Amino acid sequence: MLKSVFLIVILIFFISVFLKAQPLEPSETNALLNIVVSSIDGKPRAGEILVLTGQKNTKSYQGITDIKGRFSALVPEGDIYDIKYKTFEGDVNYEQINVPAQEGIYTYQFDLKYDPPKTYTLENVFFDTGKSSLRSDSNKALNDLAEVMKLKPALVIEIAGHTDNIGSAPSNLELSLNRANSVKNFLVKKGINAVRVSAKGYGDTQPRATNDTEEGRQKNRRTEVHIISE
Repeated sequence: MLKSVFLIVILIFFISVFLKAQPLEPSETNALLNIVVSSIDGKPRAGEILVLTGQKNTKSYQGITDIKGRFSALVPEGDIYDIKYKTFEGDVNYEQINVPAQEGIYTYQFDLKYDPPKTYTLENVFFDTGKSSLRSDSNKALNDLAEVMKLKPALVIEIAGHTDNIGSAPSNLELSLNRANSVKNFLVKKGINAVRVSAKGYGDTQPRATNDTEEGRQKNRRTEVHIISE
């Protein structure tokens, strides 16, 4: 998934300073690739992390879209570049861009449109059995979530807690709410404004698998991120 907060901050700083000091200019060997990322209805998507990887040279070029959804990179000509964007759940392959080797100086523009899912399951968030205390092996996933929220200051989410049907419905509802609040508190401690994160417990009311098997119950014990607004 996403890299550490420190590396992201350094990356943003480096890109902003570099672009202000030296505007990207294409050459005979390197094309300028301008990518504009937006929602399906055309709203710019700021804070999106893009990765371009050459199929021949295997080099990767990573950047973050600005408030207008733009990201630019100089890439060697004569290669096909795979475009990926990062989500809460990892990298998503989007499309390929062919940058042919030819005489002259070239600039290419590519419009990338997508609407990510409104609900994500935080697969690597764990709690002690029957408790709402987060285990330490949840830190990586929750740090990644905090990074995304820092990159997207307009993002407002709900943390949704779910349980299986073992135990009473009232106790499951309380447990799921307490677990959702534990995740919210983690994010707030990482610097995320509390008004951007709500917590709600659903108990065992929204199973996504059967509760008749351990495998099904494990799928039902989950923590989700619901995107309220961006």
